[in-house]
Amino acid sequence: MTPSTWITRFGASVTRGGVVCDVACGSGRHTRWFLARGHPVIAVDRDLSGVADLHDDPAVRLVGCDLEAGGPVPVTPESCAAVVVTNYLWRPILDDLVALLEPGGRLLYETFARGNERFGRPTNPEYLLGPGELLDVAARHALRVVAYEDLVVEEPRPACVQRISATRA
Repeated sequence: MTPSTWITRFGASVTRGGVVCDVACGSGRHTRWFLARGHPVIAVDRDLSGVADLHDDPAVRLVGCDLEAGGPVPVTPESCAAVVVTNYLWRPILDDLVALLEPGGRLLYETFARGNERFGRPTNPEYLLGPGELLDVAARHALRVVAYEDLVVEEPRPACVQRISATRA
């Protein structure tokens, strides 16, 4: 699967060789993209079957974890040059994800927003960002917003998305 253009656009500026945490990594499209650019990656998901082929790669730490179970995010705070999240939203861990960023670290987040109901799944408001919600997260943590969008995209399929690239001071 092709990596998100948002992630590749802003992921290119992540500190060279810095650790990247790919949250809800799925098939590992972003894990693989960052690995190819020389980054060690922590790939987190409740089901790691999509990245099982990376098990023996010394640059990858696979972390099997149900992020919605209520426990802490199993990554050391302030240890990541970037935290990458796409097509996933679990509000109770948003602040924990920002806490993973080292000074100068980049939050790269892209997921579905309200209005997506007209295009299909997800339709549950619990999984759709409200207007400006990622900006609120950035403001709460004094992140510097590099770029932000809240729009309808046509590719890879029509959807309402919200996305942010923000840097920790």
